[in-house]
Amino acid sequence: MIGRLKGVIDELGEDWALVDVNGVGYQIFCSSRTLSRFAVGQTVLVEIETHVREDHIHLYGFADSEERDWFKLLTTVQGVGTKVGLAILGVLGPDELMQVLAAADKAAVSRAPGVGPKLAARIVSELKDKVSAMAMGEVAKSLGPLNSSSAGAVSEAASALVNLGYGLSEALTAVSRALANLSDDASVEDLIREGLRELAPVDARAGG
Repeated sequence: MIGRLKGVIDELGEDWALVDVNGVGYQIFCSSRTLSRFAVGQTVLVEIETHVREDHIHLYGFADSEERDWFKLLTTVQGVGTKVGLAILGVLGPDELMQVLAAADKAAVSRAPGVGPKLAARIVSELKDKVSAMAMGEVAKSLGPLNSSSAGAVSEAASALVNLGYGLSEALTAVSRALANLSDDASVEDLIREGLRELAPVDARAGG
């Protein structure tokens, strides 16, 4: 199974690139975002997801492992095939996807070609909880292990801030700082209130 390729871009197509690896040309299908980083003659290192079927073997290429992981996650949703998965990643990068799904922004997801309102709603419905778990993993990296009560409160507080219009990354950062300032048994309301203080401009905080 091919997991990574390092070679030279030999050709570029509308949704694919041909990578020459020691004289062997590998055709890889990519999102428009990834393809935009390539140029003929350029040496590249591409993360690969290999799909083996009875009638073909397809290689899907990604600029980094994060984009590949999102591709694998997106294609777990019924109705999201490889083509639609790449189309979504062409419109929304990994960070944007996390924010969009956490905020349940169906309109943003439906901007991708081939994604109608019903499919966008299904994607948001099926992946929102998984995205929350991924976000909690990022919080854990900065705070260390959290007990189940603290983890739940942080997740709810961050989600509330996202619903107020803040980006997921800044919401998580604010709630992380809030938890560090409060006790481990802080309530969701306390975390939201302290999180909003962290997000307020410095002069506003000083005035408060």
